[in-house]
Amino acid sequence: VQLQASGGGSVQAGGSLRLSCAASGVTFDDYGIGWFRQAPGKEREGVSCIRRSDGATTYGSSVRGRFTISIDNAKNTVHLQMNSLKPEDSAVYYCGISPGNCQSYIKKWGQGTLVTVSS
Repeated sequence: VQLQASGGGSVQAGGSLRLSCAASGVTFDDYGIGWFRQAPGKEREGVSCIRRSDGATTYGSSVRGRFTISIDNAKNTVHLQMNSLKPEDSAVYYCGISPGNCQSYIKKWGQGTLVTVSS
């Protein structure tokens, strides 16, 4: 399994960015792909996750209502639309794939993509 993350960048507070995570070589019948982030000096935290089979989603409390996760099953690609960005959203964002559902272990991480939000 390989994950390719893209879409990070710099934006001013209130702006938007869209992250993408393309999965290849997936052999699971079903899976969840989640986004996590890690800011300097902080632990990695879960941001959002989506399950391939039914599109079930989860969101962290700090991003709910501002971020939207979606999946393009034909392309095995998950998108994270991030709106109303705040400086505290600045972090390295990682995607990870979990066999079966979003509550399973992370089998593979993608490379990180940096998001910087300036005030």
